[in-house]
Amino acid sequence: MGFIAFLILGLIAGAIAKAILPGRQGGGWIATLVLGVIGALLGGWIGGAIFGVELEEFFSIQTWLVAIIGSIIVLAIYGFVTRKSSRA
Repeated sequence: MGFIAFLILGLIAGAIAKAILPGRQGGGWIATLVLGVIGALLGGWIGGAIFGVELEEFFSIQTWLVAIIGSIIVLAIYGFVTRKSSRA
């Protein structure tokens, strides 16, 4: 998968993760892109380590699932960290 395709995958996976998670997440589309790309990397690593599924093709359902799951994990951690820092 090319670099541009990976950025598009990260942006869309991050947006889907923001739509799935309850609550209000801050950040604009650049934060969504960054969190989505990090989530896609994390999802690809976890998918490869546990299930043998990797980020290979852009139009593969496996690629999208691991990217979205990784983005949900990263967004949940980001929300937890930013929520804690804003209370202090």
